[in-house]
Amino acid sequence: MPRQSPGFDDKMSPQERRTAYSLAAIYMVRMLGLFMILPVFTMYGAELKGHTPFLVGLALGIYGLSQASFQILLGKLSDTIGRKPVILGALALFILGSIVAALSHTIVGVIIGRALQGAGAMSSTILALAADLTREQHRTKIMATIGVTIGIAFTLGMVLGPVLNSLIGVAGIFWTTAVLGVVAMGIVVGVVPAPRSHLRHRDIGVETASFSKVLGNPELLRIDLGIFIMQFVLTSNFVALPVVLAHTTHVATDKSWELYLPIMVFAFLAMIPFIIIAEQKRKMRQILLGAITVLGLANLTNIYVDRSLVAMGINLLFFFTAFSVLEATLPSLVAKIAPVSQKGTAMGAYSTSQFLGVFAGGTIGGLLKGAWGVNADFLACACLALLWLFVARKMPEPQYLSSYVLPINAPDPAAARTLQASLAAIRGVAEVAVVADEGAAYLKIDRAVVDEAELRAFARPSAEPFAAQA
Repeated sequence: MPRQSPGFDDKMSPQERRTAYSLAAIYMVRMLGLFMILPVFTMYGAELKGHTPFLVGLALGIYGLSQASFQILLGKLSDTIGRKPVILGALALFILGSIVAALSHTIVGVIIGRALQGAGAMSSTILALAADLTREQHRTKIMATIGVTIGIAFTLGMVLGPVLNSLIGVAGIFWTTAVLGVVAMGIVVGVVPAPRSHLRHRDIGVETASFSKVLGNPELLRIDLGIFIMQFVLTSNFVALPVVLAHTTHVATDKSWELYLPIMVFAFLAMIPFIIIAEQKRKMRQILLGAITVLGLANLTNIYVDRSLVAMGINLLFFFTAFSVLEATLPSLVAKIAPVSQKGTAMGAYSTSQFLGVFAGGTIGGLLKGAWGVNADFLACACLALLWLFVARKMPEPQYLSSYVLPINAPDPAAARTLQASLAAIRGVAEVAVVADEGAAYLKIDRAVVDEAELRAFARPSAEPFAAQA
């Protein structure tokens, strides 16, 4: 008979709240520094010595290549030497890159600075540290808190970038980014709790042995292609959009925040009902295909619209609404589709594809703009969206399952096998993997069917399960 676990503790401890807010702050200040550059860099890059459209695009996207190159490597390193040393080292690289970019008067110097910024890849390490410092039942709340900061940082960056550009210029934005990096280091040292130990967490960390399985999964590859294209489209658009707004729509770069602010707010509000329909009404496939279609049409319309302020504003509203829907939907799809024991590895492959899309979008966008003008960028983005739609149309409706992490005791392989069989036999459990050395069982459950009390009966004493909405 399984043990009865103690009452479920629904409240985070003071340390867990401190962990959530401090790590979210670190993530936010770093991403804010990167996003502030997007709406203003193309015009600034055209003033740098030695610039070409290709090099300006490369400078915009190069941080994605270094992010993709170092993200998994630094995450693995943190398993060996600890989370905080890796985060501090990554922030030091980020600060160094910001200073190099701020001091540079040539496009090559800025490219080197941006590459160094990206080499400070610490996202996976931050998530691992969050898992080290929190109980299983609260991990999703903390991950969600950290995740929300991306959207906030993106919106703030679109507004603050042009404002700061008018006050201190792009070089000043890079200096501001360096200062934000120093603030983040202070938070790491003085605010973030120190973990007693660091463990591998299969739902977050990358397992090298699982790479071949993840890369051989056609449904996961479909999503990886999607995030690559989505980030390509976003970055390539910011190679072209600032030029169109400044020279055709006559929106000065320093004033573009007045256009972006209401658009970003309305896009966020417009996104919410689509996400509710996708998850609660189980229409994720239809919402995904619709958002891809709108993303492609928005780019195609950019070629033919009269580019008046009203027309561009409406088109950008459709673009950012579709982008926001996709940004919220795709990670959820990874969680739903990835085998329960390979979720962390699947997210690692997804993140790598995301950063490679940033790099390709900036670099190829710059090439196209230099060779054929801004319309070539928009046309390429529309064609890629069409390719994505063609590939995604075969996507089956995903299973609407929730991730569930159960803290367990399994002292030997036989006990682990017995526990896995017992959990798999519970009604509503679709998949289970018991990982004895992590003291956790990773499950996918149907919330409408499963009796969570029956699951919690298998939890180890002094620990409660953590249920995560996938």
